[in-house]
Amino acid sequence: MKPCITLLLIVLACRLHGQAYTSYFTGHMNDTIVPAMGGVCMMGGASEHDEAMKWFLRQCNGGDVLVLRASGSDGYNNYLYSQLGIDINSVETIVCNSAQASYDPYVLQKISQAEGIWFAGGDQWDYVFYWRHTPVDSLINQGIAERQVVIGGTSAGMAILGGFYFSAKNGTVTSGAALANPYTNKVTVDSTSFIRTPYLSKVITDTHYDNPDRRGRQVTFLARIYTDWGVEARGIACDEYTALCIGTDGIAHAYGDYPDNDDNAWFIQTNCELETRAPESCVNGSPLIWDQQQTALKAYNIKGTNTGTNTFDLNTFVSGTGGDWYNWYVTNGVFNASESDRIHCQSTGLPWEDNDGLHLDLYPNPYHSGPIMIHYGSTAPSEIWLTDMRGMRIIEVINPGAYTTTLQPEALAPGLYILSAVSAQRISSKKIIVY
Repeated sequence: MKPCITLLLIVLACRLHGQAYTSYFTGHMNDTIVPAMGGVCMMGGASEHDEAMKWFLRQCNGGDVLVLRASGSDGYNNYLYSQLGIDINSVETIVCNSAQASYDPYVLQKISQAEGIWFAGGDQWDYVFYWRHTPVDSLINQGIAERQVVIGGTSAGMAILGGFYFSAKNGTVTSGAALANPYTNKVTVDSTSFIRTPYLSKVITDTHYDNPDRRGRQVTFLARIYTDWGVEARGIACDEYTALCIGTDGIAHAYGDYPDNDDNAWFIQTNCELETRAPESCVNGSPLIWDQQQTALKAYNIKGTNTGTNTFDLNTFVSGTGGDWYNWYVTNGVFNASESDRIHCQSTGLPWEDNDGLHLDLYPNPYHSGPIMIHYGSTAPSEIWLTDMRGMRIIEVINPGAYTTTLQPEALAPGLYILSAVSAQRISSKKIIVY
């Protein structure tokens, strides 16, 4: 009886504060402080895959799970707390009814105490409008950077997890409309710093990849990013019943019900084998052309299984298991695909990256404020530094630990900066854009 009474009190209290949010609580009221284990879990938008959700809960390490959403109610609470067989301290769902909730002390406290944060489906523009540039996204990013909070989301919740994202500010867009005019006002691709997740700084995600087919519009998103920002971004997408679980090692495991059902995950990139990679035509009012002799993009497809055995390495974006490669291209606004051999190079996405040295993955990039997260794997560099275009060192870190380092720069003037890391007497570098 006591949990029911607690739930009622929380709901009533939230309603007294002008309907800014509604809270649904299940579990123990005490805040359990445990070390979370990091990672990202993304789902394509239909019902959650149990094994993937178990992975998400294990990464919480027995701590507290916070579900953030802008519609719906408490559908996740019992499912996560008691139906999957993984012990956690509590599950709390907070439904944000307005942007006002982003400044509520109770909401902010719950974010700062969570070991796992899950973004439900809905309308991603609500999430962007309510949370971006507020204490909510600041605390979420702080939790990722400092406490290894595990992050996850489905449908709209997956759509906001890349360094680039489709904001849906003007509503959704179909593949046909996007391909016919990549600059239609429905193609609202955004790079403004928001949720900064490991290994996804140069990624734009998409969901519901089987119904309806989203391939054409995601290719349009990639074309816009290339044209507008000069970045060779990458795409990650899931069918509705497929999930991807990305560990701190950067390996993505695909969960689904294959072979009983055709559940797919996709990893898309510009074809780094080409000398010329830019879209032939990406302009307002004309159909997209990104053909490059029918080899403009490379896509790797893996099937989601119940054990998550098929994988893709986000450190290199070329190595996978259990999958097949395809050529993707767009001719006069029409999306096409054909079977392909394995890609034989690594797309950097940005200049000045030394692919023979230490692989660096950093976010956010482009950068505005807050911490800079740097991922490089188990082989730690001996030194990391950040320089401006004059070669002046702004930050220097000696002997950072394995896997990840956080930089806390003071205010940086807009412009270009170079992050460099020394490993085995080699220097690996990556450009950072500060806006």
